[in-house]
Amino acid sequence: MEDTFGTETSEGGAPSELDRKINRFFPGAVVRKDLVKAVKGNAIVPSYVLEYLLGQYAASDDEATIQAGIDTVRKILADHYVHRNESELVKSTIRERGRHRIIDKVTATLNEKDDVYHAEFANLGIKGVLVEPATIKAHPKLLVGGVWCICDIEYFYSDDARVVPWILGSIKPIQLSNFDFDGYLTARREFSTEEWTDLLVQSIGFSPTLFGRRAKLIQLVRLIPFVERNYNLVELGPKGTGKSHIFSEFSPHGMLISGGEVTVPKLFVNNANGRLGLVGYWDVVAFDEFAGKKKRTDRALVDIMKNYMANKSFSRGVETLGAEASMVFVGNTSHTVPYMLKHSDLFDELPESYHDSAFLDRLHHYIPGWEVDTIRGEMFSDGYGFVVDYIAEVLKSMRSTDYSDRYQQHFTLSPDISTRDRDGIHKTFSGLMKILYPHGEASPVEIEEILRFAIEGRKRVKDQILRIDSTMADVKFGYRDKSEVWHPVTTLEEDEFGAYYRRERRGGPIAEGGSGSSAAGGTVDAPQPIPEGIPLPAAGVPLFEGHRDFQENQRGVSYTTMLVPYLRGATQITITDPYIRQFHQARNLMELIEGIAAVKDAAEEVHIQLITSESSEGDDKLRKQLELLLKIKQGAGVAGINLDVTFQSSIHDRSIVTDTGWRILLGRGLDVFQFVNGDAFDLATRLQEYRQVKAFGVTYIREN
Repeated sequence: MEDTFGTETSEGGAPSELDRKINRFFPGAVVRKDLVKAVKGNAIVPSYVLEYLLGQYAASDDEATIQAGIDTVRKILADHYVHRNESELVKSTIRERGRHRIIDKVTATLNEKDDVYHAEFANLGIKGVLVEPATIKAHPKLLVGGVWCICDIEYFYSDDARVVPWILGSIKPIQLSNFDFDGYLTARREFSTEEWTDLLVQSIGFSPTLFGRRAKLIQLVRLIPFVERNYNLVELGPKGTGKSHIFSEFSPHGMLISGGEVTVPKLFVNNANGRLGLVGYWDVVAFDEFAGKKKRTDRALVDIMKNYMANKSFSRGVETLGAEASMVFVGNTSHTVPYMLKHSDLFDELPESYHDSAFLDRLHHYIPGWEVDTIRGEMFSDGYGFVVDYIAEVLKSMRSTDYSDRYQQHFTLSPDISTRDRDGIHKTFSGLMKILYPHGEASPVEIEEILRFAIEGRKRVKDQILRIDSTMADVKFGYRDKSEVWHPVTTLEEDEFGAYYRRERRGGPIAEGGSGSSAAGGTVDAPQPIPEGIPLPAAGVPLFEGHRDFQENQRGVSYTTMLVPYLRGATQITITDPYIRQFHQARNLMELIEGIAAVKDAAEEVHIQLITSESSEGDDKLRKQLELLLKIKQGAGVAGINLDVTFQSSIHDRSIVTDTGWRILLGRGLDVFQFVNGDAFDLATRLQEYRQVKAFGVTYIREN
């Protein structure tokens, strides 16, 4: 990497297998992600600015080199970054030295009166600095929103009061100057899909070990606007889930603006002087705090935006201009998903002018922000990821390529979906292909995964439009494979809250088998779990037999509805699960026992035989496991439930067998719930229905 401040870097060993591999195939292009916090201090700069510096001085896996790089970057920030409250001191330094290098955000404007460009420095607080036309031509983003730069500022006083004493000696935007795309593709082939996904999640800044596959895909969808031209994305969800982080910190090619600051001249064109707005210069324009029913909106802006989102163009007087900027809308919700489904729709939080079927139909994908966990400290990664400006340039370089047809040799979309539905699915699929499989090599199973995800995101948009506009035609969302087998696609909230999801449309009932039906033209293989709040089946009521699948991030699942009805009345229960070792796994077993205790006859006893495996992680871990099992045995005994434990060295199947004739095959054993932080004031700590689950399946078999 080019060294702006004249310091050399080196490389060394690695702490983990994946990190070692990352450093081996991407030397100099990756950095340890926890270093940003270590150097940031009180500097109010985007992460990509800090990673630009870390990429020059700490892009190594050798601890000594990293520490030396951190010290260097800290010194650079101390000597060159301009803090607002120290601006006068920096001005004095420039005056006394005659020339000084600074890091600041620079914005340029055209002074039509004198026919010159002037620069303004945000933190230094100076303006009117002359900028050469060649500089503006090379870096046009200086004119719209400003760019973080490394600048040499000179001082030369003149008796002429009209002459600004500040002189721009040199300017270098903080972004990668070049990279080897072919090398990037070659290196990608050395990683499995799982490894590559984890590398990308670490590049965003998160630890992949705390994310399931679906949760990782949701994070990666946030990157699609950077790799796909004219991509329209919306994400609504609770506060604190990192919705706007990527668009403010991840790339120098994206601009995050407050939803209330949007005007036609700022976004598209100023007809008074003909100057282009943000969409003419930035790859991504993201609107923060977009939700809010009572927010005032400019109806003319909404109309222009609808035209741009549909046609990729807007008018400047009599001239029609095209642009490639993707549009992202992020905002907070104030109600739960079932509440919104029962009383309105999932776009209910939008301002009235945007709660319009014509506008919403131009959205390609709806990220379910309610599935994204609130950001916690332990979620941040200390592993290696791409230096942000490196991956930002990679994504930018792929915006002109199109991977939308890569599924067509294996799958066929429903023929009755609209052109806009197809465009939305294609653009999401193409974006995920470019992010996950830039080399174009993916198996049919991998292609099917992201095709389903793309269809689901567009279906979430369309299903809500059907609630708003009765004139919209129903659509069957799904695809056929090469054997002509139909695969319907449903959204997760449709599976969770089917009774509310499939309510009547405002213009009449949703047709059976249409977009509002989970059948979507076929029969759903898995019956839905019993919704929370519905009583257990009474004794004698037939129980479901067969297989049931649960999706990652699904809520409303508990042992009380999933397992306990099958265990009612049993006096001998055998549980086979090799992983009852850690605290959360022991807690799961205790919660199942609690469910059994709640439905058993107090005058009867139940015998539970647990078949599990000993911890193989050392004597301390084994001792802890035995202590947990003893506590469970003691606690269960109070309710007349006798627990015996048998250890076996090799267990493959996970199951529950009762003396009443039920065999329940558990794909993941009892460990089906995602991480719960243990906060006493978090409902998920006490009630399983409020926890998100991992992807798993259960098979219920009735035996004689």
